[in-house]
Amino acid sequence: MEKSNKSKEIVGIIVAFLGAMLGCFGVRAFNVYVLMSLPLGVRMACMITFYWFVGLIPLIVMLVQKDKLKDYGFRREKMGLQIFVGVGLGLAMSLVLTLIPHLAGAGAYVDNGHRYMYLWQFIYEFVYCIVGVALTEEFVFRGILYEKIKRLGKGDLVPVICSSALFGLFHIFNGNLLQVVLTGIIGAIFCIFRLKIKSCSTLSLVLAHGVYDAMITVWLFVFLR
Repeated sequence: MEKSNKSKEIVGIIVAFLGAMLGCFGVRAFNVYVLMSLPLGVRMACMITFYWFVGLIPLIVMLVQKDKLKDYGFRREKMGLQIFVGVGLGLAMSLVLTLIPHLAGAGAYVDNGHRYMYLWQFIYEFVYCIVGVALTEEFVFRGILYEKIKRLGKGDLVPVICSSALFGLFHIFNGNLLQVVLTGIIGAIFCIFRLKIKSCSTLSLVLAHGVYDAMITVWLFVFLR
């Protein structure tokens, strides 16, 4: 890779990641100081749409550097299969990473604090996790950051490790060092899915990520009611 192109990718990586962190900080500040003062319907819409701000600067990087979504693993062919694979992977991850800890008496380690009781709450959780959180985070971490790191000519292992480490660090606002490490491992799992499963696209990862996150609340309802 030419030096100028490599520099462009490095700048893109730095700006996209710092932009995502800035967006995350802004979203958290909004949630703490503004969100709960809004009517329920407005609050629900804001939770989804405001999370997209995490991906705003990465999106600008994509446009400025003239990349396309297909460069980041989004594709149009066999959409039904992509969706099937994504949902299946999300459910499989939920069984292994959430159900088994509950059965083993370690449910406290997979508790997101949500105590939902009504169907509409669970439906919203799936919409929020898929359309808000997963869509944004997969675009940023398994999309733009993974691809740009890979373009530096380091094969697959380095992009998997680096994008997953950044994914873990992105969650530093949500908890402690252990959560950063565990989230980084989950990020690596998503990368491996896309590398090793032929029909797994970035769209598939959006669905897998969102379904896995939303199912945490479902299992809490099952085991804590």
